[in-house]
Amino acid sequence: MRHTRLLSVLLGLLCLGLWELAVQQLATSALVLPAPTVIASSLWRGLGNGYLWPHVLQTLCEVGLGLLLGGTLGFAGGVALGESARLRGVLMPYVVLSQVVPKLALAPLFIVWFGFGTLPTVVMTALICFFPLLENTTTCMQQVDAHRLELFRMLRATPWQTLWRLKIPAGLPHIMAGLRVAVVLAWVGAVVGEFIGGSKGLGALIIAAQGSMDTPLMFAVLVLITVLGILSYSGVQALERRFSPNSFSL
Repeated sequence: MRHTRLLSVLLGLLCLGLWELAVQQLATSALVLPAPTVIASSLWRGLGNGYLWPHVLQTLCEVGLGLLLGGTLGFAGGVALGESARLRGVLMPYVVLSQVVPKLALAPLFIVWFGFGTLPTVVMTALICFFPLLENTTTCMQQVDAHRLELFRMLRATPWQTLWRLKIPAGLPHIMAGLRVAVVLAWVGAVVGEFIGGSKGLGALIIAAQGSMDTPLMFAVLVLITVLGILSYSGVQALERRFSPNSFSL
C-alpha cells in the first residue's frame, strides 16, 4: 500500500515537473497557461492574506448543507423505495426524471424561486447528490440474503429490527459507496450553483478571476477545490471504516 501511494505521488510530481518545464521552454504566457510555481504562489498569497478564506467557508457551508439535505433525502427515500415495491414503481420514474433534467438549466429557475445567495446553491447541490445515495440504498435493501431474512422471521423480529439490525448493516458498503459519490457531486453542485447565482464562494471567485483575466488565481481556486474534494472523500472513507458492518450487533 505504501509503495503504491509513493508511486502515485511520484507520478504527480513528474507531471508537475513536465508541466513546469513545458511552460518555461515554450515561453507560454501565464494568461494562457501558468506554471505550477506561479499557481502555487497565487494560492499561497491568497491564503496568507486571508482573501480566499471567506470564499472557502461559503462553499464549505453550501457543500455541507447540500450534502446533509440531499443525503438525508436520498437515504430515507432509498429505504422507503427499497421496502415497498409499489412505492418504487410509482415514484422511481419521477426520481429518474429529476436527474435527467440538466441542473445547469434549472439554475436560473432556482434563482427566480429562491433568490440569489446560499439557498439556491444548497438546493442544487442537494438535488445533484441525493440520487447516488438513494439508488444504492434502494438496491441494497432488495439484495439482503434470503436465509438471514428467514432467520429474523423465525426469531419474530419486528420490521424495524429487521431493517436496523439486518438490512442496513448488510447494505452498508453499498450505502457508503453512494455517499462517496454524493460527496464528490456535492462539490460539483456547489461550484456550478455559484457560477450562476453566487456572489461569494469558490465558484463565484473563478468567475471573478475570469473576468479580471487572472488565470493563475483561477487555477489556484481549482487546486483548492480539488484538495477540499479529496479531503471530503477521504473523510467519508474514514467514516466507512469506523461504521463497518462489524460495529452493528444483533
